Amino acid sequence: MITRRNALILGAGGLLAGCDRFTNDPWLLSAEDAHRFLQRSITGRAAKAREFRAEQRSPFFRTNGTANPNTPEYEALAAGRFADWRLKVDGLVARPLSLSLAQLQSMPQRAQITRHDCVEGWSAIGKWQGPRLETVLDLAGMRDTARYLVFHCADLLGGRPYYESIDLVDAFHPQTILAWALNDRYLSVGHGAPIRLRVERQLGYKHAKYVMRIEAVASLAGIGGGKGGFWEDVAGYEWYAGI
Repeated sequence: MITRRNALILGAGGLLAGCDRFTNDPWLLSAEDAHRFLQRSITGRAAKAREFRAEQRSPFFRTNGTANPNTPEYEALAAGRFADWRLKVDGLVARPLSLSLAQLQSMPQRAQITRHDCVEGWSAIGKWQGPRLETVLDLAGMRDTARYLVFHCADLLGGRPYYESIDLVDAFHPQTILAWALNDRYLSVGHGAPIRLRVERQLGYKHAKYVMRIEAVASLAGIGGGKGGFWEDVAGYEWYAGI
């Protein structure tokens, strides 16, 4: 008998069969990975977050998470208006990159007005601008073994480096960008200058701020506490925070 549960499992299997862009052997996924892909099959892998009109933007957009990394390294970069800042893209890529803010700004840009939903219960609508993450990844050349991207950040919480991660489904989503501007102005320190991740179909804690390095990896097991993000490690937040 084909029950609804079996149908979902079979549907996930069919979905996995077409995902060779994201994993070498989709039939050998762990239970955790299979669950993640099953979530995606239910919610729609290509669905876009709602976009708003300019007049619908919030009059005030509060900050989430860290307000300022306050490390000597970050303060030096900020004092120089991030002229010496470089975004490193490495790990399982064919061509490791070191990109300046000016280089990111010279790439094709995407601007989108979306709603930021914080796990703390507040939301705000703002306009974000930056290159699509896909553009940067295409320059780096993802290796076939890469399955996740880890965003290493400049801020420390309790002495521990902040990091977050997404899979390649979100990485190549058209609304996933490396934002350097909010509401037509350079990001403030509180909002993650010089760049932050915008992954619009997930809750705010997935939108890593103060990004310094993007690392392509085959597994999250050896990163931080192994659960895919700072808050996932220390507070049990869900790795997939889809909305």
